[in-house]
Amino acid sequence: MKRLLIIAITASLFTSCKDAATDNAAKSEKTETKALYFGEKITEDGAKPSDSLKAMMGNDTTLLCKLSGKIDAVCQKKGCWMELKNADGSSIRVTFKDYGFFMPKDCAGKTAIVDGIAKVDVTTIDDLKEYAKDDGKKQDEIDAIKEPKKELVFEAKGVILK
Repeated sequence: MKRLLIIAITASLFTSCKDAATDNAAKSEKTETKALYFGEKITEDGAKPSDSLKAMMGNDTTLLCKLSGKIDAVCQKKGCWMELKNADGSSIRVTFKDYGFFMPKDCAGKTAIVDGIAKVDVTTIDDLKEYAKDDGKKQDEIDAIKEPKKELVFEAKGVILK
């Protein structure tokens, strides 16, 4: 009788441990896919791939839109800007409205949905050098920046990080 009781207790322990491990794995999976919100609360509805921005802009110099893309780089000082990588290798620099929020410095590789305004802008030499410094570039790369850059930039009022 004691043997039967010991076997029953042992079996129930293994079963309960297995269920706990399964529950913990499910909770961990949910935590990893949970979206984080920065700035204004936005939705994913209507987000277009960042690759399509140039085509969406056409001849316009500004465009209100929502984009989705992989984060390629993030400011390593404060998280005050990030870059979304396009399939063609180019990237779009994203800054945040009124410096109102910052991104985690370890979010490169994750997906971001950004809502705000895209515009064609000229980035000054000083700003380009500051971005390069923030990105951890070597001094010779920073010194090689000699001209301003006309580029598409994005000012986000809100970001969803996945």
